[in-house]
Amino acid sequence: METPLPFGWKPLNIDRYDNTADPDEHVDLYVTQVNLYINEDAILCRVFPTSLKGAALAWYTQLLARSIDNFDTLGRRFTTQYATSRPQHVTSAALASLKQGDDEPLRAFMERFASISVKIRNLNPEVALHAMVMALKP
Repeated sequence: METPLPFGWKPLNIDRYDNTADPDEHVDLYVTQVNLYINEDAILCRVFPTSLKGAALAWYTQLLARSIDNFDTLGRRFTTQYATSRPQHVTSAALASLKQGDDEPLRAFMERFASISVKIRNLNPEVALHAMVMALKP
């Protein structure tokens, strides 16, 4: 906490975390923003509380003194603390339940299919193609 901030340091331009969003996304966004200015572990730790508000800031202020030795530790403790705020991840099983409606135009179905498939991490293109073909009406 004694590490001085770089000359000309300005507050980060990110939404402060309040326990309602994905903690992993917050850490990624935070690290990306800080690394625009400096890539130093001590600065990451020192500035992190300015990215928090509400219950998340209260959690941070209750950490024991000297209990954090680097930003990796802080990030892990933070994401563990707010793990229940992570959104449910969509899996390829969600595509299996999709069916084109009898009166649904192909364009509307493809937009619906695409909006779900882009949310699936590491979606195999062959799985996506198979699910799409199976979901189309004859």
